Amino acid sequence: MSDERDNRHGSHAAEDEGTAVARPSGKRSARRTRGASSDTGSIATLDRPSSRRAAKTDRAERGGTVNPFKRLIKFLREVVAELRKVIWPNRKQMVTYTTVVLVFVVFMVAFISGLDVAFIKGVNWLFG
Repeated sequence: MSDERDNRHGSHAAEDEGTAVARPSGKRSARRTRGASSDTGSIATLDRPSSRRAAKTDRAERGGTVNPFKRLIKFLREVVAELRKVIWPNRKQMVTYTTVVLVFVVFMVAFISGLDVAFIKGVNWLFG
């Protein structure tokens, strides 16, 4: 969650420290390593469970033998959490983006229609 959202709900930790609250920029932060236990810092390195019981609980946590309804609920919660991170465009940006897309679509339709007519005329001229 952003600092802005935390301040809205009564947390004044940033103000107590004397720092300004930074607004989200929409850019992704630097990439982090997968686990704190990995000393190499490589993302491809995975910690392997040492026993069968640990392997079974690890598989259950990853979604191997968990109830499908629990998996669905977990998935939906993660979707909602990710959608809260999205920086949504405002009305002006939305109108601009929509206009750009519509102009591009009209241009491409006209261009492909022109090519189609040209090929039809060319084929009719050639095979007549």
